[in-house]
Amino acid sequence: MPQPWMPQALKADLGDHAPCDPEFPPRAIAHITADRKATAEAPLDLVPFANLKGFFTGGGKGQAPHILWDPFTGAFAQFFPATSRSKALADVAGGTRTNRAGRVVIQIEALFFPHCRVNGKVFARLVDTPCAGWADLHAWISSWDVPDVWPMGRPTSLTRMTCPADKWRSQGGWYAHAHVPENDHVDPGSWPEFVPAPTGPSTAAHFEPFPGTSFFETGRRSPVIAGMHGRLVAEDCDRYTSGDGNDVWGAGDMRSYRAWQQKLGLEGDAADGVPGRFSWDRLKVPDV
Repeated sequence: MPQPWMPQALKADLGDHAPCDPEFPPRAIAHITADRKATAEAPLDLVPFANLKGFFTGGGKGQAPHILWDPFTGAFAQFFPATSRSKALADVAGGTRTNRAGRVVIQIEALFFPHCRVNGKVFARLVDTPCAGWADLHAWISSWDVPDVWPMGRPTSLTRMTCPADKWRSQGGWYAHAHVPENDHVDPGSWPEFVPAPTGPSTAAHFEPFPGTSFFETGRRSPVIAGMHGRLVAEDCDRYTSGDGNDVWGAGDMRSYRAWQQKLGLEGDAADGVPGRFSWDRLKVPDV
């Protein structure tokens, strides 16, 4: 049984659930946030994940997708269950009910705009990013029987190409925002290739399981903490004042882990510097 809430996503339920239309086949819709206008000559910094999450839980509720995906960190926030319609498409009264036209209509907003700048590097296309977390996202959407096909072709440019009504009604799979009837957008411009299902022995990387909140007490010495230290530094969340004792939990670890939690869009008590399962699983500490 597929899970309505993506296990890897931070649940930010907006309520206001409404059914989809099982008359149509299952589909997924690919968007980018496109929240800033940049050029190759004038790139702009990527808007933080927390800002977009706050938008979709605040003034942008009426435009919220199912999933907000950060392709740089692999963070996800989910606003509606897969079994509900979301609201990221223009949906003309009396029309094809674009937000509902499928057994599921799972909509994804990738946190991205062309020529965004992250850690000093500029990215012209979504596929140029690390696409972190894409395998998890694709696997979850596939569990809802959305086929790995692009009826209008996989997007390769910011070009409008509206899907004919008969194809829209009859063919499930993946559609760009640029393909959806009643809409005028041209995004996402590109999208990563589907991840093949594994057919042989697993070669997946092994990561350290979450040891529990109580594990992280002052003075605790462990190779797990050393592995976490290395990952926090790699994620540009280094708030340490010394390179000594990197296998001992202390104040520098709390500062650095808080920076990681905030990078994932967590706020308040959820960004207190103490690891929780959601943030730990996304840090991907190597198995020791």
